[in-house]
Amino acid sequence: MKKLILLSLSLVVLSCKTAQKSIAPTDFKIAFGSCNVQSEDQSYWNLIGSEEPDVFIWGGDNIYADTEDMAAMEEMYEQQKTNPYYQKFIYNIDNQVYGTWDDHDYGVNDGGEDWTFKDESQQLFLDFFDVKDFERRRQKGVYHSVDFEVASHQIKLIILDTRYFRSALQKASDPTKRFEARKNSESTILGAEQWKWLANELKESQADYNLIVSSIQVLSHEHGFETWGNFPLEEQKLEDLLVKYQVKNPLILSGDRHLSEFSQKEIEGLASPLTDFTSSGLTHAYTDFSGEDNAYRVGEVIPKTSYALIEFDFEKKELVLKMKSTKNNKLLQKLKLQMN
Repeated sequence: MKKLILLSLSLVVLSCKTAQKSIAPTDFKIAFGSCNVQSEDQSYWNLIGSEEPDVFIWGGDNIYADTEDMAAMEEMYEQQKTNPYYQKFIYNIDNQVYGTWDDHDYGVNDGGEDWTFKDESQQLFLDFFDVKDFERRRQKGVYHSVDFEVASHQIKLIILDTRYFRSALQKASDPTKRFEARKNSESTILGAEQWKWLANELKESQADYNLIVSSIQVLSHEHGFETWGNFPLEEQKLEDLLVKYQVKNPLILSGDRHLSEFSQKEIEGLASPLTDFTSSGLTHAYTDFSGEDNAYRVGEVIPKTSYALIEFDFEKKELVLKMKSTKNNKLLQKLKLQMN
């Protein structure tokens, strides 16, 4: 098992930048997943653990709470946190667990900035991750970043909050869809302070690889559910920042959909296509899925319970993205990325 060693702690004004980590081996493996019902079977953690990842990232809906009762939400987090399978897993990876929230662990389905209990919910989220840093406790929203050093390679993990500041969604006029795009410039996903923080993170990044965690999909937008495509000016703003600061090897990790898929988009000014790896869900899936459009899809939609692996091969300058079954570790689909 590859171990991570804490080196130093640095704070930034708008958020806590988690301690930089140093890893001795010349490879690196991240496991990623979303949409987990805490009362469902959790034995899949043994399968993820058998992959020997260095890090695990929660992509949101880490529990299903959907409640105004914060005492009840606390009990649900505790149920997940003390689950023996999960406890064994996080112990074996030295508690190197990071993540964001989505709507159901935020507290309300499709919730955004107007959620009454978002501040109370945030503190319970931070308790789940054992966050003791004062700056992250004081900050509005759960966004933060983590820097990893693997041999001579730098990996930046940028974790976004797509809930706390998100403007109201526009109900779709098409009865087959839930939401449609809002194109007014006042609408936002990240909010002014988080955008300021993100721009600085991208500007200052010296990383060879930049992973951006968004609980909702960034590229796929035709399905009518939650997506950055409901706020196209926000999506364009993100793409513009990636180009402006020439962010090296960006990769988006998303969840929410109860299905897994790869999406890729050619963006003028970026050296390689932008990839959005959607991995969802861990305990339940969109088993009634019968098809939907996605102009950026690569490969097939996987409407089965699954988790994600991101395997770095620094010698080959290659990332291998894998979807694997939470039932039996079976490889469901993979995508190989050549990195710059």
